[in-house]
Formats: sequence, C-alpha cells, structure tokens
Amino acid sequence: MYDYSLSDLTLKNHKKPQARENLLSTGAHSLSSQELVMILLGCGTARIPVRQLSGRVLEVIQTVPAERLAETLLNTEGIGRGKACLIAAALELGKRLHPAPGARIYSPRDLLPLLQHYTLEKREHFLCVSLNGAQEVTAIRTVSVGTLNRTLIHPREVFADPLKERAAAVILAHNHPSGNCEPSIQDTDITKRLLKVSELLGIHLLDHLIITASSYFSFAERGLVFPR
Repeated sequence: MYDYSLSDLTLKNHKKPQARENLLSTGAHSLSSQELVMILLGCGTARIPVRQLSGRVLEVIQTVPAERLAETLLNTEGIGRGKACLIAAALELGKRLHPAPGARIYSPRDLLPLLQHYTLEKREHFLCVSLNGAQEVTAIRTVSVGTLNRTLIHPREVFADPLKERAAAVILAHNHPSGNCEPSIQDTDITKRLLKVSELLGIHLLDHLIITASSYFSFAERGLVFPR
C-alpha cells in the first residue's frame, strides 16, 4: 500500500514489525489501531521509535476533535507536515467511505460490526454510541482508555456530546482484552451509576455491551440493570 522500504519500518532492535505482513496476509481488520498508525507513519525518528510514536499519535487521534487534529499532530514531537496531513487525510477518507452514522440499531448484534475493531486493542476502551429518535447511529466516541473506574468514567464525559447533539438515546460499550466478556462488579456499578444519570438527563440508556473478539455481553439482554 505504501512505498516505504523495509528499513523505514525497522525498530531500534532492527526487528521488522509484522504490521505490514499481517495486513497483506489477513487484512487490515486484523490489526490493532496502533499497528495501523505504525503503517501510516512508516518510520519513527532518531529519538522516537515508530511504535512509541504511533502510541502518541493514536492518543491524539482518540482525544482531539477532527477540526484540531492536524494542528495538534504538528505539535507532536516526531510528526512533520507530511505525516500530519497523511494521518488527517486517511481518517477523513475512512469516515467518508465507511461512515458509521446512519446504521439503525435494533439489537446488540446490529452494533457489533461497528465496534469489532476495538476487540483488537490491548487496553480497555470505554465507548459511547449516540442514537437519534429512529435509533440510528449518529456518533461513536471513545470516552476513556484504560481500566474502568469511577474516575475515568465520569458522567459529564459520557453525556456531554450526546446532550449537545440532542441525542435521543445512547449505548455504552467497552472491550475486555482478557477475552472474558462477563461483567465485573465494577462494570455493573458503573452501568447502574450512568443509568441513573441518563434518567435525570432524559437520554435513554439502551444498553451496555462488553465485547471480545469472539463474543459479547449485553446488560439489557441479560435483564441486568435494564428492565426487560
């Protein structure tokens, strides 16, 4: 796909990362988000290996609004104009060609294809999916990255954008890198807490999904927290 030499993708230990090989053999869907960023970057710098640089770039992508993405990337050490433009253009092209908004959600299984790539991540990603009155997806956002806790998953971070957009409902989701999709006590506590807030705000919380590469858990389907 890209014209970089193999040496451009070499890490400090001179071992070639398998990202490009995996993409060519099994498809881009088999790569984690960080590996995809590594391929876009092509190489790191004399001071920052490509894997480390890709982690910084991925954090920017996940936390910075699209309108400020290129500017923020330019202020990231190791990213020049060419790479900043390449990344911003790739993300915009992906949105245009494969837009998530508009998908109508009738059951948890309808949402899984839009979230499946998060099951490749090595850390937990807590997501908020906004829906309109017709239960069509209008946005999918990463609220936090890391182990779930009450500090990271704050109601204002979850509901700020849905409120601004006048969303009719939301679905929460997060991945379990362990492969076990059963909810922890903390998962259930956070769901109960956010359900109470959603009732106060008038935004219907339809479900909370826990997803893995091979399965999923739906609080609504199991009758936990949410009424049947």
